[in-house]
Parts: sequence; structure tokens; C-alpha cells
Amino acid sequence: MRRILAIVLGVLLLGGVAAVILLEGTEPTATKTVEGVIGSEKAEFFRDPDVVKALKNKGYTVKTETSGSWAMDRLPLKKYDFAFPSSSEPAPEIETAAGIKGAQTTRPFFSPLVVIARANAAKVLADNGLARMTGRNSGTLLMGPYLKAAGEDRTWQQLPGSTAHPELTGTVFIKTTDPATSNSGALFLAATSNVANDNKVVADDTAIGRTAPLMRKLISVQGALEPSTDDPFRSFISGSGEPLILAYEAQVAALVQQKQAPADMVVLYPDTTVNSPHTFVPISEAARELGTLLATDPALRKLAVRHGFRPQDGVPEFTAATAAHGAYLNPELTGIRQVGAPTVKILTALAERAKG
Repeated sequence: MRRILAIVLGVLLLGGVAAVILLEGTEPTATKTVEGVIGSEKAEFFRDPDVVKALKNKGYTVKTETSGSWAMDRLPLKKYDFAFPSSSEPAPEIETAAGIKGAQTTRPFFSPLVVIARANAAKVLADNGLARMTGRNSGTLLMGPYLKAAGEDRTWQQLPGSTAHPELTGTVFIKTTDPATSNSGALFLAATSNVANDNKVVADDTAIGRTAPLMRKLISVQGALEPSTDDPFRSFISGSGEPLILAYEAQVAALVQQKQAPADMVVLYPDTTVNSPHTFVPISEAARELGTLLATDPALRKLAVRHGFRPQDGVPEFTAATAAHGAYLNPELTGIRQVGAPTVKILTALAERAKG
């Protein structure tokens, strides 16, 4: 009887071990590692442990490096499996530089440009007709009046009401990134040149010549230019930096969802803007499906919203996730005119003229 019990116990133990092995075998494991170059505004997304886990569940380990979107075509792209610039405009140049044709690019999510301002600066702009407040922490930057002031080299001291805020000094300008290498800086020129060109996309040398002097003023007044949006944004959040900073809405939306927004931050949506569809360019076969996965997987779409991005065709998702933070955001982009960007050739020429 004792021998029989021992045998039975042994079988049960072996069965338990086998069950544990089978259960462990159901744990998701990454089947392939891919490396990519991305815009810096997506670095936090790919570092998020929940994103890492969601990608692992789908068989991917993703390693990334950051670069200005418009500088990616100058990198040794053969060493990467994918490139992920912050808009669609650099994608063709990336394909050409990588030696690929007809890549199945995808646009998993997008983010409009915004200007973040200190509350005192936003009030002075609004009181002088350069902005319109829509809430305590949100408003609209009126591009026509703002560009007129920029063209006249207006200073803060020349704006009535600024004397109550002695920290506002010097020429009124928006701190951008380098338009020759960074997507946000380039799209800022796309939007401002459109307004300066009688609300038409700059499409030829004549229009470049007509708008270039103003573009030069917008860029030259800034001094040293940052290569990506991350550094000026972090400076602003830390309490330093300029009173007006160009950023992506995604950076702001992520911050407010984390309840980390500075109390005196105001988000101004330019009334004329160029949206920024982050475009996934597969370079190697290993990453061919990753862009589609980022665009369609429900878990990854939810995580993209958590990081402030708007999934393609995902306005309801974005609106629902940010409903508690309407004081800062404009989920429906109400009152915002969205315009197309010039060709890469034209935008490159504008950036060169703007930088002198």
C-alpha cells in the first residue's frame, strides 16, 4: 500500500511540475529585437514599461535612438530596422537614403503644434489682441496679429500691461527648434509662411522670397536653436526658459494626464497649424509589421493616448482620456485651421533662408 501511495504521489508531483512548465510557457516572450531611430518626443513612449510589455506580448523588443526628424536621412540608416520621424514630409528622403523603395509606411498617431506660455505672457498677448483666451489655462494664438508684431520687432515692453510683469523683457518671440533638422521647427515655418503668404501654401521661389524676411526674423531672434522639442519643453516645465515655447500637444497632454503641469502654464493653439502625423518607415523586413501594430493594437493605442498622442481616427479615444483636463486642451481642435505643408524642397529652402 505504501509503495502504491508513493507512486501515486510521484505521478502527481510530476504532473504538477509539468503544469508549472506549461503555465510558464504561456508567458509572452519577445521573438525578435528591432532597432530604430525616432523623434525625441516619442522617447518616453518607447521607454514606458507598459509599452515595453505590450510590444513583448506581440513578439517585439524595440530599441531606439533619437534624432531630429529632418536629419534622419543623414544617418547610417542601414544599421536600423526602422525610422520614425514626427511627420510624413521627411519619410521619402529617409526611404531614398536607406536605399528602399515603396516602403509600407504607416501613421500610427499624430499631434498638432501648440505654444505653451506662462500665464503672465498669455495675458499680455490676449490683452493686446495677439491671443484669445478660451479658458483659465487655454487659448488661441492669433497668427496674423502675432506675425505682424514679430515683423515690427515688437518688444514686451511695448505691449500695454507688460509693466506689471518685469520678467517679460526683450523681443516677443516663440522659442522653436532648428527648422533645418527638427520637425516642429520646420512645421512652424510651414504654418507661419502660409499665413504670411496670404493663407496659401508656399509653392514657388516667388513665395519663398516674399515670406523669407519674416521667417528670418522669427528664427534669428532666438539665438542658439535646439535640435529637438524635448530640451526647451523640459526647461519650461522646470521653471526656466523663454515665456513662449513651441511644443507638441502630445507633450502637454501627457503632462496633464500625469497631473504634473505647472500651475501657471497656458496652452495656446495657433489658429493656423500643420498637424504632425508621426510616420513609421520600415527599413528591414523584421520591422515591416511593427508600424501597423502601433496603429491598430488596442493596448498600444491606449498607451499612445496616455502619452498624449492622437491615434489616427481616434478623436473619441483622445477626448475620453483627456476629458478631465479640458482646461488645457482643445480635443476637437475647434477654431483651428489646418493647412498643408510645402514640399520638402520648398520647406528646406525656407529653413535655409530663415537661418541665413
